[in-house]
Amino acid sequence: MAEKKTHKIVSASTGETVTNRPRPGAVAAKSGNATGLRVGAVILWILALVFEVLAIAFIFDKIAILPKIQPLYKAIGALVLDLIFVIIGSQLWKKANHIDPASQKNAFKFWLWNNMGVIVAAIAFIPFIILLLTNKEADKKTKIIGTAVAGIFLVISGLASYDWNPISAEALAAANAGQVVYWTEHGKKFHIYDDCQSLQKKETEVLYTGTAQEAMDNGKGTICKFCEKRFEQEQPELLEAAQEAAAAVNE
Repeated sequence: MAEKKTHKIVSASTGETVTNRPRPGAVAAKSGNATGLRVGAVILWILALVFEVLAIAFIFDKIAILPKIQPLYKAIGALVLDLIFVIIGSQLWKKANHIDPASQKNAFKFWLWNNMGVIVAAIAFIPFIILLLTNKEADKKTKIIGTAVAGIFLVISGLASYDWNPISAEALAAANAGQVVYWTEHGKKFHIYDDCQSLQKKETEVLYTGTAQEAMDNGKGTICKFCEKRFEQEQPELLEAAQEAAAAVNE
């Protein structure tokens, strides 16, 4: 039988070696109004799509306003507003996801919830690009400049809308209940237990420890499957209390 691996545990906040291993205990809850943030995001995204429609109308010279300005420039102006509303809406959506995240047990919803901003960014610019490129009446200059601008805005909005640090409902609830968590420098998940079986396979000898928020701030927004299952078995009352506390702040 292989010898159990031990790790040097370092505090994420102080950088000092930790000798005592606190076990899961206190309950904390993430505060904020996720519903309000999501409603705000949807409203801004709808406005973004409205300006995309205006950009399409302008580029094809279908709206007779500001006649002294060339259709291409009016379209670019509408796309700028489209970009702004997409990005702001995505920031609100990401903030809401960090307050009231989706469950990682439902893989599709978890992916969808954390990629809504990118999906909206695609919808907000790709139709414009396709319609412009397939329009036989548009001149070459208009097609080149229009598609280039829309393409750049698509990339910018997509990168700004992507959640580089997604958080799961399990991570928030279990970590809030346990408070003290552990993670490795290059790992993507955090652990509730420093003796988690998956950590026995890690090459690194150093574990960082801190609050759930510190783990999430370091890009560890989902919980290790082994720790989650073990926590549900060993501390079901704490997990339930954390879930109820997290749900209460969003009512």
